[in-house]
Amino acid sequence: MSSKAGGAKASRKEAGRKVVAENRRARFDYELLQNFEAGIELVGPEVKSLRLGRTNLAEAYAAMKANELYLLNCNIPEYVQANRFNHQPKRPRRLLLHRREIDKLAQGVLREGLTIVPLKIFFNDRGRAKVEIALAKGKKIHDKREAIKERDWSREKSRLLRERG
Repeated sequence: MSSKAGGAKASRKEAGRKVVAENRRARFDYELLQNFEAGIELVGPEVKSLRLGRTNLAEAYAAMKANELYLLNCNIPEYVQANRFNHQPKRPRRLLLHRREIDKLAQGVLREGLTIVPLKIFFNDRGRAKVEIALAKGKKIHDKREAIKERDWSREKSRLLRERG
């Protein structure tokens, strides 16, 4: 459960991560309010497939089912060498969080109309698969245009500063 951390602590936290998949589109489509780090319940061939870096978070989302949080529509392809012991590529996968965190996410979804968006799947420094999820609010088209203008202006500004200095 982390908001934006400062300096050295953030870089140390990032150092042990091996990012497997990232949902870059989420940062454009949603205004991210609060980030959480959740464990993910996987079976053996899924872990091996993740270690090969073959997964897709583009269409994935998280939802509540019976007071538990599940990652839905996340495609982890079958591991070829697992033959008959393989898994279903798009099966629902339970996310492991503390009860307080689940309640906070549920409250955001039910009361405030927010969305739970998966941002990254990564392996931490202990080799455990984790999912970074965020409580997010969808952006309107005009908000997206504003983000594009901001990005273009910052690029232009840095280019001008480089030419002058």
